[in-house]
Amino acid sequence: MIYSVVCEHIRELRMQRHLTQTELGKMLGVSKSVISAYENGIHLPPYDILVRISGIFGVSCDYLLGVANSPSISTKGLTDTQIQSLQRIADELRQMNEDVNL
Repeated sequence: MIYSVVCEHIRELRMQRHLTQTELGKMLGVSKSVISAYENGIHLPPYDILVRISGIFGVSCDYLLGVANSPSISTKGLTDTQIQSLQRIADELRQMNEDVNL
């Protein structure tokens, strides 16, 4: 079960960013065949690679593992003011969605 979630999320995130398996492998310091094994559910990435994958794609490890249902946005490197601005934007978008669904 966990293998299928992890492999789906890695594949989806890689494809959304238009990366090849080779390119992602180079970013992680592993071969294309290792990325293929992760995406096909043959092997789970070790902890250190999982953490690096989450950093590359800006999602949480919980999302990669299927614990969280949606990816989160990394606020690393942002100021408190910028984080507050993002929160206001997210709140406004949620309100717009609620207004449409009424």
